Amino acid sequence: MTESKLHQLLSAAVVRLLKPLVRLLIRNGMSFGTFSDLAKRVFVDIADKDFAIDGKKQTVSRVSVITGLSRKEVSRVQSLPAVADDTTQQEQYNRAARIISGWVNDEKYQDPQGEPAQLSIEGDENSFASLVKKYSGDVPVRALLDELLRVGAVIKQENNMLLLKERAYVPRAGDLENVAILGVDVAGLLTTIDNNLQPDQRQALFQRKVYYDNLPEEALAELRDMTRKHGQALLEKLNKWMMQQDRDTSANSSGTGRMAAGVGVYLFHERLNEEKE
Repeated sequence: MTESKLHQLLSAAVVRLLKPLVRLLIRNGMSFGTFSDLAKRVFVDIADKDFAIDGKKQTVSRVSVITGLSRKEVSRVQSLPAVADDTTQQEQYNRAARIISGWVNDEKYQDPQGEPAQLSIEGDENSFASLVKKYSGDVPVRALLDELLRVGAVIKQENNMLLLKERAYVPRAGDLENVAILGVDVAGLLTTIDNNLQPDQRQALFQRKVYYDNLPEEALAELRDMTRKHGQALLEKLNKWMMQQDRDTSANSSGTGRMAAGVGVYLFHERLNEEKE
């Protein structure tokens, strides 16, 4: 493939992926100027850290050549205040997700039929408080319970026992956790695609989808139900295996290094303007 053809395809792909992102940014009040500075900052940081020559200190001049920005602009961007990586919302999401995962998969918190058991808030070793301690560490039990009650994942019954209503933690529309998920989940997908595009790639990561462009609108409700049912079942199976490997949740796990890994399932649809003949 020629370099010009590659750039043509890459440009088309960038425009396509930017459309939903820009729509989201405008809807939430981010100006082009802010986005431009963020994009320049990432260009400069990646060029500085990931494209340095071994044994040589990266210079402003070389970063300028790599990014296409002037040396003055590189220096200006490098002087901008760093964007705070506020992990509070993402950490809240992770803690809530781990709680539900433990409730679903840990036999200690299951009933005789293997389903998530009803739990008392405090008390014995099978309580919600013990679940929080095991899977989220030293965090306030009440805060996590209030969050799970708020999103409808847990129901408090008249006898004060807790019933797990949803087998996954899904923030409500408009919750700040969804913004944190944007950065993590989309970045994960793009990292996978980047990995699979490497010319010397010997071990491609799994990346598949099914797509049809002439479905009736009435089919979407059933597709959503099927995705929720089968996607959730797959994720629960993978989650149970990963919990057994993760050192934070399994004392028996061993091995070298520290790796982060995840598998995502998502549904997308859009309305097409042109009718297909």
